[in-house]
Amino acid sequence: MLLAQVGIVPDAILPAHIDECVLKGELARTHALRLAGEKARAIAEQWKGPPALVLAADTVVACGRRILPKAETDEMIRDCLQLLGGRSHQVFTAVAVSKPDGGVISRAVMTRVAFTRLTRQMIDSYVSSEEGLGKAGGYAIQGKAEMFVRGINGSYSNVVGMPLLETISVLTGCGYRFP
Repeated sequence: MLLAQVGIVPDAILPAHIDECVLKGELARTHALRLAGEKARAIAEQWKGPPALVLAADTVVACGRRILPKAETDEMIRDCLQLLGGRSHQVFTAVAVSKPDGGVISRAVMTRVAFTRLTRQMIDSYVSSEEGLGKAGGYAIQGKAEMFVRGINGSYSNVVGMPLLETISVLTGCGYRFP
């Protein structure tokens, strides 16, 4: 959806099945960069079509040094929102492009997001929407969770899941020609 906003239509959208576990001592920015690079390389290795640029991204939500999970259950969403309520957190998204020659170019972007204090009712309502399932930090800013945002410092599209300015810059640097 974000790529379509800037006129990019991928030839294919493929899931990269990689281990997304956080390595011991790994910081959020490093984690996002590693996962985006691994995803780009994994898909490039699978690709059977003509030479292509492979774009991958990974978004990580961090509260201090703590990396929050991609919420897989209602309880995980609830835990994330209880932690994030009334405080600021960082959202890191890394984009990586695998080039036909095998090289990978990547970049990470950080946006600071401040949430209002969240009541039990606000959290319960959001959990019941199921929007936070599969989302880093248990929320999707482009949906109902936007009502929690007291302030944002940085790229909104980064928090959605792909910083468009930096993505375009990396793609252009790799030779991509916009239509």
